[in-house]
Formats: sequence, structure tokens, C-alpha cells
Amino acid sequence: MCGRYVSPAAADIERHWNLRHAPNPLDRVNYNVAPTQPVPVLRRGADAAPALAALRFGLIPFWARGVAPKYSTINATMERIRQAPSYRGPWRRGQRCIVPALGFYEWQVLEAAGGKPAKQPWYIQIGDQAIFGMAGLWDASTAADGTVVESCTLITLPANRMMALIHNTRQRMPAILEPSRHAAWLAGDADEAFACLTPYADELMIARPVSSRVNSPKSNDPGLVDEISRA
Repeated sequence: MCGRYVSPAAADIERHWNLRHAPNPLDRVNYNVAPTQPVPVLRRGADAAPALAALRFGLIPFWARGVAPKYSTINATMERIRQAPSYRGPWRRGQRCIVPALGFYEWQVLEAAGGKPAKQPWYIQIGDQAIFGMAGLWDASTAADGTVVESCTLITLPANRMMALIHNTRQRMPAILEPSRHAAWLAGDADEAFACLTPYADELMIARPVSSRVNSPKSNDPGLVDEISRA
């Protein structure tokens, strides 16, 4: 599962993807993105070019009348995006998005002698991309009062070797896109887009243990990504 990550400021996303500047309420770094928060994403705009939008993290399907499901929709497994009720609609309609990130967090379960297993958070970056894009889906759902709620989910896939050691319970990782595949993910056909979903090379990923302060969504400061010494 990928439920926490670091989101770049909107202005940095615009510069990185060469987008036209537009006012955006998310023009700051979010060091601890958590479910239900608004996050900046790139999706196909009216002129077919990438456009920046602010969407709720945690997908609310179009048929849910603006009400979040009782089950988690922050992640969609690549194995089920074409069949699962919550995701097959946006997949079929080509409602794919790119979720920009500076890095993401994952928790490693450690054995504890005679006690409850401990969880060590790690911060993971991409060595060849200062800002990278994670593959996602988005949808729009209309509430009873007519309010339209736009939301997104991150796609996950089987972990590469490095991430399997860190996320050692479920062995999953976010679908990180190679820059050369951004256009195919946003605007290609379904087969072209699905081919983009491959584990990122582990030799291009950098991981370090960080403070358990990240466990609380209330913590949100640059110090969250600082490396800590391990006992």
C-alpha cells in the first residue's frame, strides 16, 4: 500500500512539466500527504495537453453519489483496475492521471523479541528523477446536493527486489512512471497505458529510515524526510 507521500508545490510541478501557470491552492510542499486530503495531479486537459488539478486522495466512484466507500480506495492494484467496480469505469473511460511526488513512505515490519512487531518507516526517492510521477486513476461523483467531488487513487503493483525488503508484508509498490511513458499513460489507448505499469528499477531507487513522527498525519515538516540512525 502507498498511503503517504511527499507532494511538490504546484509551481514546481508546472516548471517540471512545462505547464502554463495557473493559480492553485496547493502551491506548497506537503511532506505528509494522507488519505482524504486534496493533492495536485496531472490529467488530460481539454486541449489534450496535461493539465494540473487538485483532487481528493482516495477515489469516490461516480456511482457513489459523492460518498466515500467504507473500504479503502487510496490504492488500486494493477491486477484489478480493469474489473473492480470502483476502478473499471475510470479505466474504461481513460480517466488516467499522474500523481507528482518527491518521494513516498513505506513501513517495514521488524521482529520484536517477546513483544508486538515494530514498524519502521522508510522514505523512498527516485535517483534519476527529482520529481517523479506515479500512475493513478481519477473519477467524478455528484453528491445529493449537486456538488461534484473529483478524486483519485494510486495504482500499485508487485514490488521490485528493494521494495519487497522494505514493504515486507504485502510486497507492493506504487506504479512509478518512466518519463518517456507519461504521454502514453495520459493519452494512449488502454493497451499502451497498461504496458506502462512495470516495477521501477530498484537500482534507481534510494531509501532511508525516517522518524516515526510520519505516522501522524498532523506531522508535516521537512524534518520528516531526514534520515535517522537505526539501533
